[in-house]
Amino acid sequence: MNKSTYALMFALSALAGCSTNASLYQDNPLVSKVNTGMSKDQVMQIGGKPDAVSDRTVVPGTCFDYMLAKSGQKQPFNVSFDANGKVDKTDFMTCAEWSNAQYRARQPLPSMGGVGGSGY
Repeated sequence: MNKSTYALMFALSALAGCSTNASLYQDNPLVSKVNTGMSKDQVMQIGGKPDAVSDRTVVPGTCFDYMLAKSGQKQPFNVSFDANGKVDKTDFMTCAEWSNAQYRARQPLPSMGGVGGSGY
């Protein structure tokens, strides 16, 4: 397989791991109002104190874990901050899941063996 195929497989597996009805939470202020570049204080003014705060393990920064709840359903949501304390990503997964996804994305692609060419 080529690098594009591996990238596609990674993206699809990441999406499968994040199975949620995002539209259910569209009106939650954390989802609708938190934007890239906001500070930690701005995020806490919108969403309140996070359920957990952790240091990012792959890329320097911090991550806030929240648990969204609506219509009897619960869904993890994270707000991730860069080393300067500014939002660089939000997603429907825990900070640990986001850290694992970052780690996997940085791993070298496995060698397909063989000498030159695609092996076919």
